[in-house]
Amino acid sequence: MALSCGLIGLPGSGKTTIFNAITAAGAASYGGAEMNRAVVNVPDPRLEALISIYQPKKVTPNTMEVVDIPGLKAGSTAAEGHGLKLLGHIKDADALLHVVRCFEDEKIPFEYATIDPARDVDTIELELMVADSQTLLRKVERLSKRVRAGDAAAIRDSAACRKVNEALEQGIPARRQGLTPAELASVYDCHLVSLKPVLFIANVETAADLEGEAVQKLRQIASQGGAEMVAVSGRDEAEIWELEPEERPQFLAELGFKESSIERLINAAYSLLGLIAFFSCSEKEVHAWTSYKGDKAPVAAGRIHTDMEKGFIRMEVFHIDDLVAQGSEAAVARAGKMSVEGRDYEVRDGDIVRVLFKN
Repeated sequence: MALSCGLIGLPGSGKTTIFNAITAAGAASYGGAEMNRAVVNVPDPRLEALISIYQPKKVTPNTMEVVDIPGLKAGSTAAEGHGLKLLGHIKDADALLHVVRCFEDEKIPFEYATIDPARDVDTIELELMVADSQTLLRKVERLSKRVRAGDAAAIRDSAACRKVNEALEQGIPARRQGLTPAELASVYDCHLVSLKPVLFIANVETAADLEGEAVQKLRQIASQGGAEMVAVSGRDEAEIWELEPEERPQFLAELGFKESSIERLINAAYSLLGLIAFFSCSEKEVHAWTSYKGDKAPVAAGRIHTDMEKGFIRMEVFHIDDLVAQGSEAAVARAGKMSVEGRDYEVRDGDIVRVLFKN
């Protein structure tokens, strides 16, 4: 499974700069398009250790898809506005990356004369909820005939849609409504954008502003809403990813960082969604895989290939920390750090696995 994120924010918030920093795509403008899309490798320094040990012919890291849509203006989703079409491009995203302007620069046009993260967050949240409300009401209308006929499933789904919509009208995003599994199932096909987890990105001018007043306000907003936040100097990050890989550590060190903000951003997105990375390794290929924390062995095996989940027998497991400490698989086995696990084993972040399965 590849992580998919939708990049949203007000016009002038710096979304395209952040997109460039994440993807190194150089997408200076939309050029008439309604979105920018890119797939990037997920930074994972553990891969270097695995490459050193296995010397594989091929290396496959985890990936993240980023979809950047033009900025949403206040009112853009009302009355079938263009914002609805734009949000359609991110309806399948796993999470939203909400870029919030936390810098002042007269040369970069902005919707407002002041910098106010609370106002900007509320503006975008309202657009998401208005879009969701329209989607839910359309489903209620589609179900109305079946509801009148007494169809139990339609009655259940219609009631759930109405309940969610009532809370939206009170200003409560779907993700904060504490929906039950049954209610989530009833609105699943609506692809509600306000239901998606949010990672706020405080976009600042320079690295010196990463703990500024606006950033602190946004951090408080994120905390109160149960969301994650990462402060990023979009301009600095874009410059970093224009450098050759060997030059980047020195540039980061000059800024006082051990890792780029983009690496922190991707790691925060993984944390937000409860994702982990595990590996399959051989001289042929070192491959990183993504799964959810708590996934049992057969489910994680299914991330590698669906046949592995269907025909799962057992999984040989050892951890990358033990491999690095011992230096080889043989040494790991001699140290008693290798185990054979069954269907109830929960795969951990950093596990190296081999799956035995029947076709």
